[in-house]
Amino acid sequence: MNETITKTTDTLRRLKARDDARPGFPGEHWLVLGAGLLAWRATSRHRSAIVRGVGTLVATALVGRAASGRDGLAKVLRLLPIGRGIR
Repeated sequence: MNETITKTTDTLRRLKARDDARPGFPGEHWLVLGAGLLAWRATSRHRSAIVRGVGTLVATALVGRAASGRDGLAKVLRLLPIGRGIR
């Protein structure tokens, strides 16, 4: 199980590095916001609580990404009292 977590973490790090290396494009945040809202809408009335939960998680992550830009939520959290230590 620990090996699976390590592989998942490594995969997420590689994806983040690839995302950080690519140039952004105009309106990217609007597309990400739309994807988040679509994920929420598509899963919000599903019978399964697991599907609703995963949909809410994905939608929240995408809307947060759209709101904070490519720097991630760290950029937004720095403005809050709890995020003063974030570099």
